[in-house]
Amino acid sequence: KSRKERQGSPTRSATNKKCKRPGRESFESPLFTICSRAITIETMKEQSEQVSASGFDLRQKRIKTREGTAQIKYFVCEPMERAGFINAFSTRIGGVSPLPVEALNLSTFKGDTYKNVDENRRRFTEAIGAPGVKILTAKQLHSADRAYIDSSDQFDEHRECDALITKLRGVLLGVQTADCLPVLIADPTSGTIAAIHAGWRGTAGRIVERTVADLMLNYGVNTRNCLAALGPSACVECYEVGDDVIERYKEEFGYWKKLFKTFKAGGKAHLDVVAANLQQLAFCGFTEERVFAAPYCTIHNDELFFSYRREGKAFPSGTGRLLSVIGSRERG
Repeated sequence: KSRKERQGSPTRSATNKKCKRPGRESFESPLFTICSRAITIETMKEQSEQVSASGFDLRQKRIKTREGTAQIKYFVCEPMERAGFINAFSTRIGGVSPLPVEALNLSTFKGDTYKNVDENRRRFTEAIGAPGVKILTAKQLHSADRAYIDSSDQFDEHRECDALITKLRGVLLGVQTADCLPVLIADPTSGTIAAIHAGWRGTAGRIVERTVADLMLNYGVNTRNCLAALGPSACVECYEVGDDVIERYKEEFGYWKKLFKTFKAGGKAHLDVVAANLQQLAFCGFTEERVFAAPYCTIHNDELFFSYRREGKAFPSGTGRLLSVIGSRERG
């Protein structure tokens, strides 16, 4: 498909509506000040107050393996967990993939084997307290397309879209990233969940707004009751884009200047994807106290996260992928 087709075509099962916006295109300040400073493994304890303030908690668990044990590190949005939703944002630590060594790659691609990914997913789900739970992912295309999942058995994981929505219990929705922004949404009232892959293209296509509109139209979700968690991604200091991206944002957003920083000669600038998606959530009625943004940059912290921009050409086998998952706990 062409880029235009991927970005513009609606899914067969999802509405293409966007959230209603204010009468004037005014940009409000982002809901949070996102930390762009590198937070390394060594300084995690020093940054504990900041991490806590963001609503995210770094956890680790030692998992039994055929060779002995492996320590898996991952992040959890605690307010979402307290509301009854399993959620986790992976790191690259504790796996078996040669990317370059002992990497927790959680996505199948030509640079890794199915056997490695299966073992990595087993370790990850066991670490987060969801052993054996099925992970549902899609073939991501940097689009604004969404898919509803009514049956985990009938869902096609080759389905092309960048957001998944369901009310099913006992499954995990997952999005795969390596600099792009993962967004998880949960409605405690209805139990509806969504997992969104928001790169610069999806953000320009308003994928978060469109997904939330789907939730409201098809599931009767009230955004004032919802929770949203934005996981690790490339920060504005690291996310340089060209004039084609700037022009696209000019066309789409009246407040586009507020989403860019450090304009340079040659038509380049730095894009704040997190701020752009926080703004979309705000337009959709999410309140500040129910939105949580992880203060981690995948490019600054490449020892903790996979980064396509930083290492995409550095390794012959390519870059692994992080996985962000969400699921509704089974009712007891």
